[in-house]
Amino acid sequence: MMIGAIIQARMSSVRLPGKVLMKAAGRTVLQYVIERLKQCTALDGIVVAVSTDDRDTPIVKHCEELGVAVCRGSLDDVARRFLDAAERFGFDAFVRACADSPLLDADLVDRAVERYRECKCDIVTNVMPRTYPHGQSVEVVRTELLRATWPKLSTPEHLEHVTSFFYEHRSDFSIVNLCAPRDMSGLRLVVDTEEDWERFTRIVDRFVGPHWQYGLAEIIEICESLDVCGVEQA
Repeated sequence: MMIGAIIQARMSSVRLPGKVLMKAAGRTVLQYVIERLKQCTALDGIVVAVSTDDRDTPIVKHCEELGVAVCRGSLDDVARRFLDAAERFGFDAFVRACADSPLLDADLVDRAVERYRECKCDIVTNVMPRTYPHGQSVEVVRTELLRATWPKLSTPEHLEHVTSFFYEHRSDFSIVNLCAPRDMSGLRLVVDTEEDWERFTRIVDRFVGPHWQYGLAEIIEICESLDVCGVEQA
């Protein structure tokens, strides 16, 4: 079974345009995500899924510099973009990763993939319900499931968020959720706003070794010492 990570990336973020190519400590946000996923032992490949919109061409060039595969597709139909990437690279299942999660824990990704291989389910997730921080979301999705369901994804939300349809109809699918040892859902380790960016840069400034050596536990310790972990507003 081939399982790869597909990173969705775009330059046209509403709240923080161009965030995926913003640099902290000499690396772009997207580069952090890629380098962390490269530490995973359970993945069979990494692909960055970007749109054919001209604004996303700098992402393609950046990926070429990093030696990472790219698949281009629809800007608004992100689900189709994922499906195209999975089919093109022969992934039987894929990890849905976001380019605005530069502190994603590689061990968490490995655990999710290993759980998927064990349970033979449709989806393994840690966001239904969410107990991990924003920016630590992991979803492993069976490619055939997305292929069969994609024609039913008729709303902009379903097309953009890829897995929301499955969660809304979760009784129709086999979904396994991974829970954190404690509820950390209020912590923000994602880069989606200026405040998030400031928090992220302060965290990476504390790193004294390669960033991928800092897992979720170590990052939370840094956040607590800096008192910079934001809380998601209701």
